[in-house]
Amino acid sequence: MIAASPLLDFTDLPRFDAVTPEQVDDAISELLQRAEKALETVTAPAFPADWQAMARVLDVATEQLGRAWGVISHLNAVADTPELRAAYNQALPRVTDFWTRLGADERLFAKYRAMDTRDLDPAQQQALKNALRNFVLSGAELEGPAKARFAQIQERQAELSQKFSENVLDATDHWTCLVQEDELRGVPDDVKEAARLAAERAGLQGYQLNLKMPCYLPVMQFADNAALRQTLYRAYATRASDQADEATRHFDNSALIREMLALRQEEARLLGYANFAEVSLAPKMASSPDEVIRFLRDLASRARPYAEKDLQDMRDFASAHLQLQDPQPWDWPYIGEKLKEARYAFSEQEVKQYLTAPKVLDGLFKIIETLFDVAIRPDAAPVWHPGVRFYRIERQGQLVGQFYLDPAARSGKRGGAWMDDVRARWLRPDNGQLQTPIAHLVCNFAEGVGGQPPLLTHDDVTTLFHEFGHGLHHMLTQVNERDVSGISGVEWDAVELPSQFMENFCWEWSVLRHMTAHVATGEPLPRALFDKMVAARNFQSGLQTLRQIEFSLFDMLLHSAHNPGDDFMPLLHKVRAEVAVIQPPAWNRMAHAFSHIFAGGYAAGYYSYKWAEVLSADAYAAFEETALPDGSPNPETGRRYRETILEAGGSRPAMDSFKAFRGREPTLDALLRHQGMGSAGNA
Repeated sequence: MIAASPLLDFTDLPRFDAVTPEQVDDAISELLQRAEKALETVTAPAFPADWQAMARVLDVATEQLGRAWGVISHLNAVADTPELRAAYNQALPRVTDFWTRLGADERLFAKYRAMDTRDLDPAQQQALKNALRNFVLSGAELEGPAKARFAQIQERQAELSQKFSENVLDATDHWTCLVQEDELRGVPDDVKEAARLAAERAGLQGYQLNLKMPCYLPVMQFADNAALRQTLYRAYATRASDQADEATRHFDNSALIREMLALRQEEARLLGYANFAEVSLAPKMASSPDEVIRFLRDLASRARPYAEKDLQDMRDFASAHLQLQDPQPWDWPYIGEKLKEARYAFSEQEVKQYLTAPKVLDGLFKIIETLFDVAIRPDAAPVWHPGVRFYRIERQGQLVGQFYLDPAARSGKRGGAWMDDVRARWLRPDNGQLQTPIAHLVCNFAEGVGGQPPLLTHDDVTTLFHEFGHGLHHMLTQVNERDVSGISGVEWDAVELPSQFMENFCWEWSVLRHMTAHVATGEPLPRALFDKMVAARNFQSGLQTLRQIEFSLFDMLLHSAHNPGDDFMPLLHKVRAEVAVIQPPAWNRMAHAFSHIFAGGYAAGYYSYKWAEVLSADAYAAFEETALPDGSPNPETGRRYRETILEAGGSRPAMDSFKAFRGREPTLDALLRHQGMGSAGNA
């Protein structure tokens, strides 16, 4: 019976529609058994220290384990049920234990150290170099009680990370607020209709609001009712914390955060580092926590004058036009939206009417096809929800990669947007066949209402392009060594380069005009409205930059200069006092839902968004410098970018790839100019 499990079928695409929670335990047990056997085989004294020979046995077994666990983890993130969650959590310690032992196996470490690098191609040499570094970071040089304790730490951290994520999801899903129509004055019609339908489905009269972004953000930006904004702000800012309302306070992440920080510090000490930030930076471009902190503080000092002017503009506008003499934290998004409408004579809601999801997707595919010499075609595949679509990417009729697109927010689906891999490009050592890459592209957009297609904000469009940038990095690689193909092996602080790079195209008329059609009339976005959007592009960029630096600096100091035994809230207040120009209330608990650093792999790495923005802005400047006469991007520059950045994947250091494309190291200039904070900007 076990042979029929869809989790053990690696012949083609994952059979998402056939996976059940009951299959998880048997399938993972079988795959762990195979992987254990493979590990024992390759670490036997007589087994050769040969890259291909070891890959044929060990990498094939661990890749299958990783793919099956990836299916389970993905379903747990996008189609959460109590049964699946229980099955996932039951298997998690065993899976974590195996990967921990594999990474710290001194016999395996010795085999890799004994390899003759002269037999390896450049990609394999880079993969070996990474592997040796990762063995050290995984505790392979530890012995006795220290090694056992390291393994315990990894298992406990995996449990805590999963529980943190569950608490944020549950705290978000469990909070609702029933209001009547007169309380929703100013809220966009499509958001109101979605809230009415939510109430109807719950058997209630009125409008049911929630804390998911498609509902929360428009209410904060557009609701004239300050008391309603305050209610939602308080609920959102205290999610998964001790400050949450009584009904959801049991999802408090406080104790989990303290334990995670203590375990990370202990892990660092076991590995011989002063703090966890040093461990985190070992495989990254940045050389030390001090370098990152200097980078963030330098950027903060440059952005601060612009942020202070942004804030003063809002204060003046609120006083003169909104009768708000003392704006509160829940008022700022509303004031900002009203100021933007007044200053630039347009609203996000006006733009949204032109951005229907199908048309946006067509435009996205068009720019990808034009620049990167590929064709994107819809295809059929088993999926986990009827709203999921599947596509294949081809070049000259040959399959390059495939992807699943899951765009809509729904209950049981983790918030945010992300790209994840299903499988990597790999010249398989077991059968000599070239395996093409597959990706998940996941967003949380509002669904269409009243029979209309979903409408996206321009921010939603930017998010879609961002995730596709990650996807292209994964899918367009031409590297055949799995460990350094696509995004694998790329330094974490360079991983955001291709994603942030793609965002720039959302601001190009030659690109955007192909992805707009008014939901009622089908008319394209008027050029005059686009020009207003561009004029408003850097609206409050100073404030937005400082907000990202606040998160990044808190993260880096938390993992380098904070005693895990102390309360972390004073550190957050201290960082805000240094960086922020808008101070949130003392009860704001942003850290308790900061999933990036407590459940998403960005611990002491959140700075990488700003770090990679420098790289991506500078890379995009090459397209500005070579634009065609009509302003459209030059396909020749697209080809060079594809070949030097996307196709190279992690097969060489990110700086080498950047220099291969730009001919030099990156500078801050393009980023500051793009965000209106360069020498040409006005403070």
